[in-house]
Amino acid sequence: MQRLKNKSALITGAARGIGAETARIMAAQGATVFIADILDQQALKTASEINQEDGKAIPLRLDVTEEKDWYSALSEIEDTVGGLDILVNNAGVFLGKDFEEMSLTEWRTLVDTNMTSVFLGTKICAPLLRQSAKKKPHGSAIVNVSSIAGMVAAPNDQLYSMVKGGVTVFTKSTAVSFASKGDRIRVNSVHPGVVDTDMGNLAISAQAKRLGVTDTEQARKLSEERHPVGRIATTIDIANAILYLASDEAAFITGVSLPVDGGYTAQ
Repeated sequence: MQRLKNKSALITGAARGIGAETARIMAAQGATVFIADILDQQALKTASEINQEDGKAIPLRLDVTEEKDWYSALSEIEDTVGGLDILVNNAGVFLGKDFEEMSLTEWRTLVDTNMTSVFLGTKICAPLLRQSAKKKPHGSAIVNVSSIAGMVAAPNDQLYSMVKGGVTVFTKSTAVSFASKGDRIRVNSVHPGVVDTDMGNLAISAQAKRLGVTDTEQARKLSEERHPVGRIATTIDIANAILYLASDEAAFITGVSLPVDGGYTAQ
């Protein structure tokens, strides 16, 4: 049985990495997925690959930092499928700089992409999610992609930790708010450890630079050793957690911060 049959999902930053993997498995589970990104050609490629596998994917131009883009995207979704059941706020950037090195311009990019985008997505998608929730036995769902840096101290990436921490608490606050109003919109967050993606490799490189490690393989090994299970995450590891929280199997789960970190935050 398909776990997301007859549901629609908007996934930001879905052209590649965690977002693309999430789109693939959600489509395989019956959802119509909207591949939202500013990387037009990559989004089109990802959507085409999903459609070739008998899934249903639609590329969607969306700059998550722009309010007008959100409204335009939601209008297209409503015109195409009539509603929205799942929002995955996945888009993000990592700069890997100490707070004393970060410029104000870089800080604003970090905030807008990682935190303002979650505010805009939640606010603007809420009416459609609320409407869809009335028609589904277990309502609608929002999954925010935060980080282990949003749960525990990240002494080398303080500002990334700051914005991801904001996403963590916003998740809990909106979860309780929606529930108390009877909106039937669940909100949860996933918190990846280091993931084998372009962004994850950037994090590994930034950490290696601080430690004075120049060998790429050694840097990766050091990162793997910091995770008790002895490896870093794959995109599938994270996408499976997002799928679970978005599905009806998590119908009684809201306001939860789920670490998907190989035991990193358990230490």
